[in-house]
Amino acid sequence: MELFIFPFKSMGCPCELRIYAGQKHQAQLAAKACMDEATRFEQKYSRYLDSSAATEINRSAGIKPVEIDAETYAILKYAGVCYEQSNGLFDISSGVLRHVWHAQRGELPSEDEILRHLNLVGWEKVELSDQNIFLPISGMELDFGGIVKEYAADAIAALARTMSIRHGLVNLGGDISIIGPQVNNRPWPIGIVHPTIADTAISVIHLANGALATSGGYERYVEIAGKRYSHLINPQTGWPVESLLSVSVVAEQAVVAGSVSSIALLQGEQLGLNWLSTIGLKYLAIDADLHCNGAVGRDSFSSGSPSAHE
Repeated sequence: MELFIFPFKSMGCPCELRIYAGQKHQAQLAAKACMDEATRFEQKYSRYLDSSAATEINRSAGIKPVEIDAETYAILKYAGVCYEQSNGLFDISSGVLRHVWHAQRGELPSEDEILRHLNLVGWEKVELSDQNIFLPISGMELDFGGIVKEYAADAIAALARTMSIRHGLVNLGGDISIIGPQVNNRPWPIGIVHPTIADTAISVIHLANGALATSGGYERYVEIAGKRYSHLINPQTGWPVESLLSVSVVAEQAVVAGSVSSIALLQGEQLGLNWLSTIGLKYLAIDADLHCNGAVGRDSFSSGSPSAHE
């Protein structure tokens, strides 16, 4: 069997499929189906597209409920589980806070401005059933970005398996779902991007199955009055979080790995590390001193490995 690599872009991120197949035509057919599926998720859940389900939900806030399908309900229901298990830190209604923290402003927001936006945040306000969803306050928003990319990675890996692909991986902007091990059951080496040195990996994780997701505040930030602030915002205080540089988590599903890594970051450095040590999943957490904490990722980086970063 031969390894075929298909780079593409989706959801604003560089993506990649690595597929072993007996024939190039088989790999191309599977890759096209997988890339089409990634496009479908982007068109359905991107808040940047006027025609997306996400935009319709947000546009109808304070006006009317919006009908949803089973897939959207499953994603939203899982978001609710994450909200409960994180004591409200993982909240997909908190995206509205991005209007407060942006690079265009030259000074810090006032407490009044933050409070006005916090009044629009709170998953507990959302009215959800398996038929529809309603955001009861005009101006409320849902941002699927913190969950749908990982959900899509799992769905695409499952799709590839239905097309008789047994060895491969899906990489959506660093959220990785394993289709199956490399030939001869060899695990995939996955490089963890160094938080401070460009084009370098700080470690590598080997996976034959399951999934890996990495979250970090080092790549995306806003600079206000000469200081950098993370894009990760605590939905309870309205302020950016000072936390670990990055957290990578291994789980059976990418959507679980991604939510766990995000929740850990939102707790701050020490609380996040304490929590990670109790959840029973393998992880690699990089702190501000570039120390690697956790049970995975102790090997040196292998050049050419797919990389995991947010």
